[in-house]
Amino acid sequence: MYSRIAGTGSYLPAKIVTNADLEKMVETSDEWIRTRTGIERRHIATPEETTSSLSTEAARRAMEAAGVGPEDIDFIAVGTTTPDLIFPNVATLVQARLGIHDTPAFSLETACSGFIYALSMADKFVKLGESKCALVIGAECLSRVIDWTDRGTAVLFGDGAGAVVLTPSETPGLVTTLLSADGQYQDLLKFPYGVSFGFDKLRSGAKAGIQMKGNEVFKLAVNTLSRLVDQTLVKGGIDKSEIDWLVPHQANLRIIQAAAKKLDMPMERVVVTVRDHGNTSAASIPLALDTAVRDGRIQRGQLLLLETFGGGFTWGSALVRY
Repeated sequence: MYSRIAGTGSYLPAKIVTNADLEKMVETSDEWIRTRTGIERRHIATPEETTSSLSTEAARRAMEAAGVGPEDIDFIAVGTTTPDLIFPNVATLVQARLGIHDTPAFSLETACSGFIYALSMADKFVKLGESKCALVIGAECLSRVIDWTDRGTAVLFGDGAGAVVLTPSETPGLVTTLLSADGQYQDLLKFPYGVSFGFDKLRSGAKAGIQMKGNEVFKLAVNTLSRLVDQTLVKGGIDKSEIDWLVPHQANLRIIQAAAKKLDMPMERVVVTVRDHGNTSAASIPLALDTAVRDGRIQRGQLLLLETFGGGFTWGSALVRY
């Protein structure tokens, strides 16, 4: 038994913040942001929107595309770094919003790799026969953890959610997944406070935001993703010439271009949404995937390479026969 993607969905908040808007908030410029990141705009959640509400909308659209209802879903996994609450976890909040009952529902936190990690776990549940219809979501409200006075990070991130529904298949849909991490680089990209460390400072109103050493993260991301491509192709028994589409994590256009070069793939065969979405962390790959499915670029039967790199550091990939 294998798993396949039966449907995709995504959701973006209506509020858009452009580079021109950011010029009024922090010392930066549209040219500086575009030339270094490729980002022109990003979607920002309103105070009424949360990671679970964004997730729910993306999930509904994926379920509609797959032709399934709440009664069909028997497994929910959400990758996120920005949960609504410490507990209950985001997946249970989505479960309640969708009217789904008595199923496993959990969230996991591996930063930008969250969706791929969750996808890999759901794939295993389907392959083992423990799930017949798995809902996998990547979602973030990163605007809640940004220091909007820090021009090095405030320009990078956005909010959104993407989702897929996995169902059993007699032929491989998810050909292979590959996950890895190395905690020695934890200080290069992090949010410095949490529940068991520094929570008292946050409660007292301490200023906090995502911290990143950009140049070092860029170099490690390029080198790691280059190695990841080779490892994924070997594990999947696939030649790079067989890949129809690269669907990468949308963090930085230059990183995406380096990954495409490694595959000898023209940018016309790479799904790029970073210009309009910014870096949405765990949401970026399912957002990009749904965008390309719905505009007709990605067709059934095509082979996709999904790859990601995020804080921790964590990284992962999936070869998908869509």
